[in-house]
Formats: sequence, structure tokens, C-alpha cells
Amino acid sequence: MLARVLDIVFPRTCAGCGDGPWPFCDACRPALTVLAPPWCERCGRPWPVPVPSCPDCPPSAVSSSRAAFLFTGPARSAIHRLKYRGWRGVGAALAGAMVLVGPLPRTDVITWVPLARRRLAERGYDQARLLAEEAGRQLERPVAGLLRRRLSTAPQAQRSGKERRMALRGAFEAGRHPVPPRVLLVDDVLTTGATAAACAEALHAAGAREVHLLAAARSFAGSAYTRAGPRPGLWLPGDILR
Repeated sequence: MLARVLDIVFPRTCAGCGDGPWPFCDACRPALTVLAPPWCERCGRPWPVPVPSCPDCPPSAVSSSRAAFLFTGPARSAIHRLKYRGWRGVGAALAGAMVLVGPLPRTDVITWVPLARRRLAERGYDQARLLAEEAGRQLERPVAGLLRRRLSTAPQAQRSGKERRMALRGAFEAGRHPVPPRVLLVDDVLTTGATAAACAEALHAAGAREVHLLAAARSFAGSAYTRAGPRPGLWLPGDILR
């Protein structure tokens, strides 16, 4: 009820440009580059033909991964608004796309990649948790905080996949909640999969048998994605989200 009242008093605007109608305006929607089949069956990277796995798959601790968008254009802007500008409502628009990339694997619980305490204190909320909770609401699946950070790591954006894996080794551990066999792990952006793998390893150590990753967007190094051909405007979830 409160959310509906706030939408009337302070109407939400486009998650991409911040000016048009919610969730993505008519100018931003065609500029969203969607990750869609044919793709790698394990990691969801688009390919000219379906393949069972590919060189861009995350480490083996992650059973499978999917992301809604390429991390560029309106999707990148939306995630930056969610992470750095306090636009918490953007999580609903992104999660609405994330739950449509399926069929998603059958899992027992949804959890998220947790922020370090310092960043959580600075930001006031955890964007991955917002995405997980909204995805759980839309998928009607339970959501629980299964992980916590043991180490606060430096930003990973400029590091290679190998460097990221080394920096993140042992950075996460399972918390107090029991870890069921099948877990859906949520994050905002998938790059090399090093962070997801570190989380998955902690979940496996606590009893999980499968850890599947779901992200709002995915970033590819260099021109790796363009060789498969970007597919802008293919996903039009406004028909569902309106």
C-alpha cells in the first residue's frame, strides 16, 4: 500500500535514463542488449548455435549462470543508479527482467552476494539483496541471507579473472542459516565469475550441492560478446511489467 501511494506522489521514472516512464522508456527499451538463445547452456553467453559450455563459463563451483542484459547502455545506467545513486526501486525493474531469462533451475532458496560492512554502511542497503528479494517475490521462492563476507576486498574491476580469484579466495563464509542442497545466488553484474565462485565454494562447504547464479547484467572482456552478435531490443518485458 505504501509503495503504491509513493508511486502516485513521487512517480517512478525510467530506470535507464531517469526521465521517461517506468520501468524502461520507449527510447531505452530498444537499446537494451539482451542475452538470449542460442547460447551456452551452462553460462548463458550467446553463441551462433547452442553449446553445452564455453570458455566464458564461470568456475566449476557455479553450476550454471544466467544474466538478463549486456552490461552496457540503459542496463549499465540502471545498475549504477541502483548501486551509487540510491534508486532502490530500480531493483524491481531489473529483477523483472532477471526472472524472465529462464527456464531457471529448480532451487530451494534464493540468496545474494553480500556487500562488505563498510560499503553497506556507506550505501545504506545491499543492491544484490534488493534484487534477490524482488526476484524471490516474483518467483514465489524463499529468500535468505546465507553468506557473509570474512574479508573486505578492494574493487575488482581492473583485475584479471585469475587475480580476482586469488583476491577473493576465502572471502565468504556461510552464516547461521542451514544451507539447502540447491541455491540460487543473485548478484548485480557477472564479469569473470570469480566472486560468484567464491560464494559458491562457501555454500558447497556448508552443504549445498548445486549453486546457480542469476545476475541483472553481464560484462564481457574486449569484443568477446560482439563476435556472437548483440541482440538489442529482443527482450520487451514492459508488456509484463506495466
